[in-house]
Amino acid sequence: MNLPLTPVRFLRYAEQQYPRNTAVVCGGDRYNYTQFAARVARLAGALRESGVKPGDRVALLTGNCHRLLEAYYGVVEAGAVLLPLNTRLAAGELAYILNDSGTKLLFFQSQFMGTVDSFRGELRALESYYLLDAQPEASWIAPLNYDAMLERASPCRPEITSFDENALAELFYTSGTSANPKGVMLTHRNIYLHALNTALSHKPEAAGVELHTIPLFHANGWGVAHFLTLLGGKHVMVPKFDPAEIFLLIERERANFCSLVPAMATALVNCPERTKHDLTSLKRVTIGGAAASPTLIREVEEKLNCECFSGYGLTETAPSLSLAALKPGLNPQGEARFAALASSGYAMPGCELRVVDENDRDVPRDGRAVGEVVARSDGVMQGYWGQPESTAEAMRGGWFHTGDMATWNEDGYLLVVDRKKDMILSGGENISSLEVEKAMLAHPAVLELAVIPVPDRRWGEVPKALVVLKPGATATEAELLEFCRSRLSHYKCPQSVEFLDALPRTGTGKVLKRELRKKYWKDRNSMRPE
Repeated sequence: MNLPLTPVRFLRYAEQQYPRNTAVVCGGDRYNYTQFAARVARLAGALRESGVKPGDRVALLTGNCHRLLEAYYGVVEAGAVLLPLNTRLAAGELAYILNDSGTKLLFFQSQFMGTVDSFRGELRALESYYLLDAQPEASWIAPLNYDAMLERASPCRPEITSFDENALAELFYTSGTSANPKGVMLTHRNIYLHALNTALSHKPEAAGVELHTIPLFHANGWGVAHFLTLLGGKHVMVPKFDPAEIFLLIERERANFCSLVPAMATALVNCPERTKHDLTSLKRVTIGGAAASPTLIREVEEKLNCECFSGYGLTETAPSLSLAALKPGLNPQGEARFAALASSGYAMPGCELRVVDENDRDVPRDGRAVGEVVARSDGVMQGYWGQPESTAEAMRGGWFHTGDMATWNEDGYLLVVDRKKDMILSGGENISSLEVEKAMLAHPAVLELAVIPVPDRRWGEVPKALVVLKPGATATEAELLEFCRSRLSHYKCPQSVEFLDALPRTGTGKVLKRELRKKYWKDRNSMRPE
């Protein structure tokens, strides 16, 4: 008989085929797949015994740790819906998500006790609070913590055929950079097929070692939490991104792979601790979550001595849609190679991608015409939680409309040039903020930057660069403007440069351009900041 497509099968397979392989390393804790699967089964049992019913939402507020990885399987084993929470959100934002989702049970790390206590009076549906990593003392917290729950629980391992592959398994909230976050519904089938398609694209080796540098509250863990388990690989948990600690873990655990947002990759290649560690085990770095520049790809390959390429996706697509690894038969050289690896890539197996105009007609595949990326894939969400109108709008015509503007070429490679809302319209000309950012990132003094529109009496709006310099580096506004003008048409270049100590970011590392726009448009009656 046909088996339902569910991520539960990944762990069942790993337990059977790789029982003695190290499954997870988390600080001083290590579990092989037999031990890890036993903990997962007890978590499922504990949830059932605590009153969690099929379809109930179970949330976790924690950094990367083995308990969160256990929840990726145990919550789903119990028939419930996993909701990992962004640890960088404010109390009001967390309360909004917990209320919107109707979450019934919340696990949280002790470091967030004050935050949870501050908003728990606002929650309408949440019934139980459990500490993950400490002994409970407050009366509103359940008397047993996570590990005590597991010790007392009976294992729960439902028959695989009892799972419904079209049932909701995970709920992830969008970053909410322009509006209230929306709950993205991913089914068992979405997660299962996305993991397989991602594995086919990455071609990871069996029993590989991956650093979980990306927070697991972010978009299905980029698929790694599932396909690495299927292959019997070692999950190395990174609770907080610290470049020196990353290098130490690569050396100690002989890590092969990691995924990074550009800010993380920039921090690694500029960290002086890098040369003190043996990084020869590292084989591949994947960069996603925001656009990477060719300069950054080159620096990663040269300084970390490993393969590096970009990827593209969204929370709504589970998340990966494309990877920029070079296709067989394509062999660009020099800077052309780094530009290809820094692109948004070509569609992964199980994905169909198009770039369309305002009438949903394909734009020419000439690498110049700009349109919106639309997708249909095995990973595209079931819809937005409780928002049928927003779902219908995003999924019109049977394709998910990403809101990302891109070009594509005859080889099928996409290059996302901007979000619709971040395109700069200056004197009737469309300017891609990402194109300008990539050009300026090639300057040796620039660590990171954001290009935003600011009001202009003559042109309506013009680009402005907000720049963070590398430690110890110096540069002037005039120098950076001239550097940019030597690489781009002058109308695309910033009219001004301002130096900042840091850029505001979401919990997933994306620059909060909305907040920057608010600052520089505050004296103008305009909706532009949104």
